[in-house]
Amino acid sequence: MVRLLRKSFEIERAEVPAVLASCALIGLAMCGYFTVRSVRETAGTLLGKDRVADLFLWTWVTSLAIVPAYGWVVARLRRAQFLPFVYGGVAVVLAGFGLAMQADPGNIRVMEMFYVFISVINLFVISVFWGFALELFAQEQTKRVFGLIAAGGSIGAFLGPWLTVGLVGTVGNSGILYLGAALFAGAIALQCVLLRIWSPQSGGEAPSERHDVPVGGRPMIDGLKLLFSSPYLLGIALFVILLSAVNTFLYFEQLQVVAIAFKDPVRRTQVFATMDGAVQTATFLLQVGVTGRIATRQGVTALIVSVPLAMIVGFLVLAAIGGFTTLAIVFCARRIGEYAFVRPGREMLFAAINTHNRYRVKHVIDVPVYRGGDALSSQANAMLTTAHWSPASVSVAGAVLSAAWALNAWWLGRRFKRSGGKLPYPIN
Repeated sequence: MVRLLRKSFEIERAEVPAVLASCALIGLAMCGYFTVRSVRETAGTLLGKDRVADLFLWTWVTSLAIVPAYGWVVARLRRAQFLPFVYGGVAVVLAGFGLAMQADPGNIRVMEMFYVFISVINLFVISVFWGFALELFAQEQTKRVFGLIAAGGSIGAFLGPWLTVGLVGTVGNSGILYLGAALFAGAIALQCVLLRIWSPQSGGEAPSERHDVPVGGRPMIDGLKLLFSSPYLLGIALFVILLSAVNTFLYFEQLQVVAIAFKDPVRRTQVFATMDGAVQTATFLLQVGVTGRIATRQGVTALIVSVPLAMIVGFLVLAAIGGFTTLAIVFCARRIGEYAFVRPGREMLFAAINTHNRYRVKHVIDVPVYRGGDALSSQANAMLTTAHWSPASVSVAGAVLSAAWALNAWWLGRRFKRSGGKLPYPIN
């Protein structure tokens, strides 16, 4: 296995244990998230498009409230405690929602709160892991190992939906939430294993230097100051807003189509889980065989530009043909490209920022900025529906957003390349 990994991913022998443990850690976290994600989508179909659009606003407000609280924790806890603090909280809340849904499966308020919770922790859980991974591995290593680590996440994301497909008919949606809670608890145990086997040869600095010192300061305020002081960071923020807008336009179309085609809530959960499983299978194959090679040979620009360009074509095809099959193909293709190329590429962009500044600004961009993009684009989509825009016209608008996204991604990639991997603007 070591020989295969070294040959396929150019990984050094001393890096292998830490890389494999990182793969397993993100794999369990992603398995936990994707196990329960389909339950959120089913809740969305039961709540309806208009109510879900309002929940996007509540998700944004909740994100704005959570990030300062998280910043308070970041300023005071040792870095090795960030991940178990967040994942442990997620496990407890998931178990609580499981109990509530088991007691009253049709409770609208519970479904609304659950929808907002999953929408908030989606980006937060992933951001926490990648922030932790950026602590473990030096900048030069990220180009070689992040593709493989992301593939570990894809294995977990692949297994999660299929677990849901196989078990939801027996244990119900509440039982799936209990399973998700257990998987997040397992991820905490794996972090302990990773810190034990980590060695200085695995990364750039000693573990005590990377994990045991609080960031200090006021992370939320400092992160906002950093964001608005750097065109480069503003470019990343615009990137995630445009990414969110494209995703949201497709997401609302998906909710409508599935609600019409499938009446039974458990069946809807199985359909969403099946789509998730297909997406994660393709994502894993690409991450194992393609992502790392593109990042090493073509650079970050190729990773982050390819999907926006593909979405221009996808939206135009959707406008011309339409229908469930076309929508499903475009929707799945977008998600495959995001997980296989865009997400690893976006995380690499943060490698140009020093450790303390990265912790301050990354969660600001990943959570409130991203969810703010969700809220704005959901309201824009609702306005287009109110104005009686046809699905084809909405798809053309999606193509325009994708074109803007592609230009932004190209600018970021060029800026990163010219900087030599160092942030081109002074941030102290």
